[in-house]
Amino acid sequence: MRSDVTKVGRERAPHRALLKATGLCDEEIRRPFIGVVNSFNDFIPGHIHLDKLGEAVKAGILAAGGVPFEFQTIGVCDGIAMGHKGMRYSLPSRELIEDSIEIMAEAHQLDGLVMIPTCDKIVPGHIMAAGRLDLPTIIVTGGPMMPGFACDKELDLINVFEGWQAGGKTLDALEEMACPGAGSCAGLFTANTMACLTEAMGLSLPGCATTHAVDARKMRLAKLSGMKIMDLVKQGITARQIVTSESLDNAIRVDMAIGGSTNTVLHVMAIAAEFGLDLNIERFDQLSRETPHLVNLRPGGPHHILDLERAGGIPAVMNRLGSLLHLDSLTVTGKELGENLSAFSPVNPETNRTVIATLDAPVHDQGGIAVMFGNLAPEGGVVKQTAVSPSMLKHTGPAKVYDSEEESMKGIVDGDVKAGNVVIIRYEGPRGGPGMREMLAPTSAIAGAGLSESVALITDGRFSGGTRGPCIGHVSPEAAAGGPIALVKDGDLISIDIPARRIDLHVDAKILETRKKAWVPPEPTIKSGILARYRSSVTSASRGSVLR
Repeated sequence: MRSDVTKVGRERAPHRALLKATGLCDEEIRRPFIGVVNSFNDFIPGHIHLDKLGEAVKAGILAAGGVPFEFQTIGVCDGIAMGHKGMRYSLPSRELIEDSIEIMAEAHQLDGLVMIPTCDKIVPGHIMAAGRLDLPTIIVTGGPMMPGFACDKELDLINVFEGWQAGGKTLDALEEMACPGAGSCAGLFTANTMACLTEAMGLSLPGCATTHAVDARKMRLAKLSGMKIMDLVKQGITARQIVTSESLDNAIRVDMAIGGSTNTVLHVMAIAAEFGLDLNIERFDQLSRETPHLVNLRPGGPHHILDLERAGGIPAVMNRLGSLLHLDSLTVTGKELGENLSAFSPVNPETNRTVIATLDAPVHDQGGIAVMFGNLAPEGGVVKQTAVSPSMLKHTGPAKVYDSEEESMKGIVDGDVKAGNVVIIRYEGPRGGPGMREMLAPTSAIAGAGLSESVALITDGRFSGGTRGPCIGHVSPEAAAGGPIALVKDGDLISIDIPARRIDLHVDAKILETRKKAWVPPEPTIKSGILARYRSSVTSASRGSVLR
């Protein structure tokens, strides 16, 4: 056992003495040591119940003959951090989570890991640590929130973000009823997308991603995961044997089929880097062109994650995708993906047919995400094309330029943005932010003002998975690096052609060259602390915004 280095031999008597101080006896010390990595905290609805899942995981480990050691990671609630300087800390938390897991697992020489994350940057941080450490690992994502219900319809957090401008009793009802309890927000936003991709790449037990936080089945899956980790330790099956180029392709295809968050482009590239795999942004667009959109979930469609769960969850989606997948990919069940899928049968066949389309009759012919290029985004930008209305798949209009999220919000709320505009929000990229904030507040304000069918938005920052409409993010190179987005001026004509994957600034090249020579990088407003260190080390969004 890997942990023997901490507990075997006369020279390790001091170490055993410390272990006995925690209450362990000699018999337990001889067993495998399993880390239970829990991101439970009191801030995040998706995490407030993870202490109970941790107890279930530990019970499973004990039942299967292991010794669990639980420790925590930090976690930021993106919804609470949204729209102010707190959002600068969300993406940087991903690498800090990864580093903290590495420190604990290596310092104590653990034999295996069960990870319990739920939300946006936290799930990717855990997976990245799994890749770096290459230990036997299972991930138990905490599960979605149930949808709320008010105003005679099902609700989620995006209803509140898009509805606050209206005010009145409707807003009071939304605030009270949209988020009814534990779990990650009820639509296919980043948290739930990443849970689905975790299962699709083979790191979670089948059904884990969409089993809801309040469902007792989640507790059973947690116990089973605690038991299953012991099998993986005995068989020597590690994370890098499960997450391969082929299993990442499976995850990306699932992402396209369900219409997932654009943030997955950042996170999956970062995950690939930690697993030592070569993945570039063009691969997402290639697989999107080959993989139809099969499940029309919020924010772009009518269904919530609860509907997908009732339809059979990710196993049902992967069954629909069938031969497009690498069915010989290994999973944490110890079996290949094809074996797992052959054992699947939907318990609600009519819901399965209603919610999950077929390859022959998809919701859209292409997948959820498109990667855009052009003279405004030489290294690429991303858009959730399945959440864009047909009338805005092509759009040309004059630029309305803002140098921060705060400036854009003031302009949108004050009525400065008009139908037909292309809103530019820049200096919000990985370095420029620093931290690459999500622009959910501006996109929701545009929707709330009734402009989502006539205004496009382009940023070197990110978008929440709850964003809908013609919103292109991750534009690279970013403004802070002197990318073309830094040279745009109010009134410049910009064209967007999502089917052709083009985003272009229609300004003469000589004029752009003159602007480039006159451009002066803005003085950083943050010069100390973790954000300053982040700015100095983070790579472009086109490479996953990883630290190097």
